[in-house]
Amino acid sequence: MKQTILVTGGTGFIGSHTTVELIEAGYNVVIVDNLSNSKADSIDGIEKITGVRPAFEKVDCCDYEALENVFKKYPGIKGVIHFAASKAVGESVEKPLMYYRNNLNSLINLLELMPKYDVDGIIFSSSCTVYGQPSKENLPVTEEAPIQKALSPYGNTKQINEEIIQDYIHSGAAIKAIILRYFNPIGAHPSALIGELPNGVPMNLIPFVTQTAIGIREQLKIFGNDYDTPDGTCIRDYIYVVDLAKAHVKAMERVLDKPETEPVEVFNIGTGRGLSTLEVVEGFEKATGVKLNWTYAPRREGDIEKVWGNVDKANKVLGWKAEANIEDVLRSAWRWQEKLREDGVQ
Repeated sequence: MKQTILVTGGTGFIGSHTTVELIEAGYNVVIVDNLSNSKADSIDGIEKITGVRPAFEKVDCCDYEALENVFKKYPGIKGVIHFAASKAVGESVEKPLMYYRNNLNSLINLLELMPKYDVDGIIFSSSCTVYGQPSKENLPVTEEAPIQKALSPYGNTKQINEEIIQDYIHSGAAIKAIILRYFNPIGAHPSALIGELPNGVPMNLIPFVTQTAIGIREQLKIFGNDYDTPDGTCIRDYIYVVDLAKAHVKAMERVLDKPETEPVEVFNIGTGRGLSTLEVVEGFEKATGVKLNWTYAPRREGDIEKVWGNVDKANKVLGWKAEANIEDVLRSAWRWQEKLREDGVQ
């Protein structure tokens, strides 16, 4: 029997896909989520895909006492995957204190409780935003690239959280950590039973694309067409959410089953390839045959011009590789949007 893993933010987009991969790898999963940016319905999807219904506790990780009660209720948790965080760049610029409160306190509470309940390790959901705008010579960006001043409070919370983990383990805390800096997760499970379901107006590109395609949004705005890129739009490394989820399973195996590894390790999780916003929009139209009503809009504060990852370390050390092609990924996002329409959700 595999170990029990606590997945915070486990009803969310990446959390639900990772829960599926953990269950399929034989782990027991306990999900903690306050449902501030997700719905408990995703647990039904997880159960339909895997045949297993993970335990679920509606808890805010910032509530220390409620979080500790989860560890008491489910003795034997060996690992934590921490997704629970506020995550929209634009919103973080408008509501910085909310981001600092949510994203720092939740991690501090977890780290404090882990040694107390004999939890071996944590996989932390970090982000390529910690690199800021890498200089030309640092693209594709490696794990050794300098950490730049964050362009948003969201990005800053990721940097600070990484430092908290490093400092805590350096102080002698008896836990291990793997920090996964991932690029832009997109797509949905091939079953179309789980996917990205933003509350309100989507902050990420792909949900806005699919919602525009199906008629929920009148028009898609591409923020900025005057960047120093081949077509003037921002460049990102778009990683299929199922590939990303599998990286978390590999990381958890490494933390729990390989005692000889370093106490803190950092890995980029991406495809190693940059795509512009315009390429993604045109790729969606080609993959699905659906025309989008889109226009250019002014640049958005906090957006990075171009970043994509060097993922050699994850390929070699974790034994993980992104496998999906972009057209299949975009089609999976469209199938998920169509399924939401069929189910009367959107």
